[in-house]
Amino acid sequence: MDMLWSGWGDPARATPLPDTVTGLLRELLGVEPRGSGPVALEKIDVPEPPLPPAARLGLLTAVGGDEDHVRTDAQSRIRHTRGKSTPDLMRMRAGDVDDLPAAVVLPASHDEVSAVLRVCAEHGLAVVPFGGGTSVVGGLVPGRRLAFVALDLRRMDRMVALDPVSRTATLQAGLRAPRAEALLAEHGFTLGHFPQSYEWATIGGFAATRSSGQASAGYGRFDDMVLGLTLATPEGTLDTGRAPRSAAGPDLRQLVLGSEGAFGVITSVTVRVRPVPRVRRYEGWRFASFDEGAAALRTLAQDGPLPTVLRLSDETETLVGLAQPDAIGSAGAREAAGCTAIAGFEGTEEDTAHRRERAAAVLRACGGTLLGEEPGQRWADGRYSAPYLRDSLLDAGAFAETLETAAFWSRVPGLYAAVREALTATLTEAGTPPLVMCHISHVYENGASLYFTVVSAQGEDPLAHWTRAKHAANEAILAAGGTITHHHGVGTDHRDWYVREAGPLGVEALRAVKQRLDPSGLLNPGVLLPAD
Repeated sequence: MDMLWSGWGDPARATPLPDTVTGLLRELLGVEPRGSGPVALEKIDVPEPPLPPAARLGLLTAVGGDEDHVRTDAQSRIRHTRGKSTPDLMRMRAGDVDDLPAAVVLPASHDEVSAVLRVCAEHGLAVVPFGGGTSVVGGLVPGRRLAFVALDLRRMDRMVALDPVSRTATLQAGLRAPRAEALLAEHGFTLGHFPQSYEWATIGGFAATRSSGQASAGYGRFDDMVLGLTLATPEGTLDTGRAPRSAAGPDLRQLVLGSEGAFGVITSVTVRVRPVPRVRRYEGWRFASFDEGAAALRTLAQDGPLPTVLRLSDETETLVGLAQPDAIGSAGAREAAGCTAIAGFEGTEEDTAHRRERAAAVLRACGGTLLGEEPGQRWADGRYSAPYLRDSLLDAGAFAETLETAAFWSRVPGLYAAVREALTATLTEAGTPPLVMCHISHVYENGASLYFTVVSAQGEDPLAHWTRAKHAANEAILAAGGTITHHHGVGTDHRDWYVREAGPLGVEALRAVKQRLDPSGLLNPGVLLPAD
């Protein structure tokens, strides 16, 4: 199944907002219905593909000669235009297809990917790798105007090898996460990687963006899981990783992880896997304030025991999640609501019970009150629903978007305040005062990530309003000592701030790598690094 072209996921799962919620949006934020939905797909004016006959023939030969594997029809090209950020979706809903690929090419193997890259280099076609299409940072839009091919890896969807002794699996890059979990589960294993994009994202996309799943406290980030990978480039193949750890020079895996298709196309990944947990338990805790809850999470992250899932919503996010419309915004309700934390435990019955008991003692000592399993299970049941809610908010006339960052623990309070202030001030000045919510989504011994959700009225020019607010937030992140992205990736949206974070020498080193692997500059140009 293809993802909804003008929104997120499966159209059958989209549900409109209740009247009570739309009324609240109107009362609190001045949200007004926009009056029309997305333009009809068949009514979008799609230009002829700028693909010379010789290039089309070369691409067709590279993928085995099947016409279905080189698609130039309007619908295929539209469905491979941009990603799923709110600005992406608003442009798509308006019928803006300025970033349309010339063709969608579907290789089935590493060799076919390599052949496609050679053809594209010969004909001057840029290449944008396409996994699940879930990028929210402009990762699927070339940073300069030129004809490009969307390289859809969906046919590369196999588990190539499983080593139960070493507990490793080699997975093709186009394998979607649910299918990967199903294949591993047949042998009693799990990857344990469950980001919000889980239902649609691919193994290659996880590696290319340094993805972090919601159970990262227990299973680690995806880049922690990668033991080896294979990269196809216009200059040849790069194979990395032959042991769990090595002192044989710099680790080239780390060069490829997070490269976002700018250095090559990841075609397979070898990952460590773990036994499927016999028990999963999620529970909710309440803290009087975000500072108090953050201190409790830091205690667990630094001194243990560490749950498999550990996250904390601030007062605003907690209040909205409590579904108390008549109390939203009141000082009394805010104080009563406090902040909700979710702690999840997975593993054997004995280990899970032991860690829950010890973690509960720590959380109580830090001021937490146990809410029981119902809030935790409710979170687990709805953990992939937020993007659908975003689409419903757009339908109702609201603007909703997210951004994230991370910092060392000592900088987290200042970072939290600075980003909230930047978003609130900028959007209020634009005449669309926002509701800004935040949660700690991932914890480490030395720091944590902050994940912000912003809801406001769309106003006269929502894309311009958001661009100003996003840029202000990016400036605040760098000034407060945070990283420009923790797990969404760089894309084009974060590129200019990533360049500042990496520094001039770091950027030149990365440019040198790209020049060697992609001398024509055709791989995702303008993503990660500015295009020449």
